[in-house]
Amino acid sequence: MTFDELNLNPTLLEGLEAMGFREATPIQEQAIPMILENKDIIATAQTGTGKTAAFLLPVLNKLASRESTETTHINTLVVVPTRELAGQIDKMLQGFAYYIPISSIAMYGGVDGASFIQQKKAFTEGADIIISTPGILISHLNMSYVNFDHLEHFILDEGDKMLDMGFYKDILRISKYLPESRQTLLFSATMPPKIKKLASEILKEPVHVSTSAIKPATGVTQIAYVVYEEQKILLANHILKVHQQFKSIIIFCSRKTTVKSLLLDLKESGFSACEIHSDLEQREREQIVQDFKNRKYRILIGTDVISRGLDIDGIDLVINYEVPQNSDEYVHRVGRTARHSSTGLGYAFTFISEKEQYKFIRIEKELDIEVTRFEPPGYIGEGPKLAEPKAFRESKPYKERDQVKNGKNGKNPKRKFFRKKNA
Repeated sequence: MTFDELNLNPTLLEGLEAMGFREATPIQEQAIPMILENKDIIATAQTGTGKTAAFLLPVLNKLASRESTETTHINTLVVVPTRELAGQIDKMLQGFAYYIPISSIAMYGGVDGASFIQQKKAFTEGADIIISTPGILISHLNMSYVNFDHLEHFILDEGDKMLDMGFYKDILRISKYLPESRQTLLFSATMPPKIKKLASEILKEPVHVSTSAIKPATGVTQIAYVVYEEQKILLANHILKVHQQFKSIIIFCSRKTTVKSLLLDLKESGFSACEIHSDLEQREREQIVQDFKNRKYRILIGTDVISRGLDIDGIDLVINYEVPQNSDEYVHRVGRTARHSSTGLGYAFTFISEKEQYKFIRIEKELDIEVTRFEPPGYIGEGPKLAEPKAFRESKPYKERDQVKNGKNGKNPKRKFFRKKNA
């Protein structure tokens, strides 16, 4: 379906044409008509499928059709989990709305005094669209000058990630400041029980919109290497030297300490690399992302802070230096390559240590996939014995742990034990 067929405002269509957007993705095709009908929706779709445009375009369509362009209040509030995602949405918004007179601002913590004053001005004088992380939004709410009386749209993006980061109560608190008559849109890559519970509290008779179940992008070739922990740096060096065809690479680590040590190791080996993690100031992070986009660096090493909210085309290879904590994060990491099927191809290599094999097999089970295992190059030494995925899934320890997780063996996984106090 083309965007013309969605009956969008001609001015908005002009902006889409200028950006090269012509065909709507499945999530856009399903969500946009429902949003234009002012229905609350819960939308689920995997990363890289165009969820951001699915909620921005109908909101912009309404703003483009209004009688007056004067901004005196807040029309739309978009709440996101990370500052990177806030910045990305704002940039995409500016592109879509190039021919539409709207005002918008991205808000997040860690800014200087001048930026905070600019944020306050948006709240007090009005802005069509505010994109904010929960923490800074609550900071402004605590100062009693925020007025959402005329708010029409409340949008939560990456809802599952926000709840994973502990923002459940914050979202409920924010929603209490909003008018009852608002339209609420909840977008999430996955639909865990916590999201369903949140939806029941803040949405009214929502329409469920969903594409296929979350899976790694179809254009990604997935490969796993089983190695000892100390062999990972040797394997990384090998891949980066041998595969010169990969010009833009993201390496994911689960810990900041690993990011920092890996950066030093790769720089000592002569590779062009940079790092990004939560210890860096926002200005530093933005500059690093821009430099990476401009191909100043071949390799970007980061934590899961960049697995969502980082929209960079042309990523050739993703390396999971450490196995992610769950299947959701695996899909989001892998989704950084072959993004939007821009090239149709991408590669994802996962380094699995002996202790991480069970974790990775669980990810495969949850995603119903089986990733091909490769042994490391002979010159770096033999790796640990491969755990056979199918056999391992049928093993007694695996089944018992699975039963405990699901509470099917009479044990309560959340049960707490208390030491008896002395009399």
